[in-house]
Amino acid sequence: MTELRRRMTADLQLAGYSAKTQQSYLMAVRGLAKYYRRSPDQLSEEEVRAFFLHLINERKSAASTVRLYLYGIKFFFTKTLQRQWPFLDLVRPAKSKRLPVVLSQEEVRQILRGIRNPVVAMALRLIYLCGLRVSEATRLTLADIDWQRRLVWVRGGKGGKDRSIPLSAETLVMLRNYQQHSRCDTWLFPGRKGESFSISALQRGFRDALRLSRIDKPASVHTLRHSFATHLMENGVDLRVIQELLGHQCLKTTTIYTHLTANVLARLDVALVQLNAGV
Repeated sequence: MTELRRRMTADLQLAGYSAKTQQSYLMAVRGLAKYYRRSPDQLSEEEVRAFFLHLINERKSAASTVRLYLYGIKFFFTKTLQRQWPFLDLVRPAKSKRLPVVLSQEEVRQILRGIRNPVVAMALRLIYLCGLRVSEATRLTLADIDWQRRLVWVRGGKGGKDRSIPLSAETLVMLRNYQQHSRCDTWLFPGRKGESFSISALQRGFRDALRLSRIDKPASVHTLRHSFATHLMENGVDLRVIQELLGHQCLKTTTIYTHLTANVLARLDVALVQLNAGV
């Protein structure tokens, strides 16, 4: 590890950033250095400015990617190197207006039905039934299941927050049956060599199941989380409850699930008929 990287890591730790965020920010600065093939502390303001234009205009990077580079590079130059460059406040990647892909309950069943690997099958089921992020699911331990209170505890979720999610009696039975065949005393979803199941392996398992299901939607593991929230909303669960279950800091993030689903459209249609009747 170079002295510069060591210093930035220490600054991130002092600022209270999670280990995952530290890695992301360090990766962003490493990407900048790789592009110019020089140490990042030797770069000028104009060169860093040109790098962001390269990301936006040539690479056509997604807004989330540009933001990641911005946060990491801005921290490095303003905090670690103590350089105040005004242009960094100008970088504002356009936000995507696209709605998330959502699967129907039957489509979820169809995808999960085709999975043969018991670890992948149970992990994806729990992601859907609890609205978990894939990284949260792979980090679950046996101790995170509260069998008496019927809860699963998510430790150190996004933003370092802990939260609990209730488990139905049916889900608890599935977990007990699954656990009886598990050979690991630590991880709920064990991988190889005593480690937790990898995120990439879980994503690969989902892609294979999606292909076998012949469902023509650009879905991913994260789509299960979107579908969980949407199906709860369709069934009348309060938006703030969904916010807590998903671990969103801001209610505004959760309002994306108020998009026009089939059930919402049906209720809207009735309301519009009533409005027309009164005109």
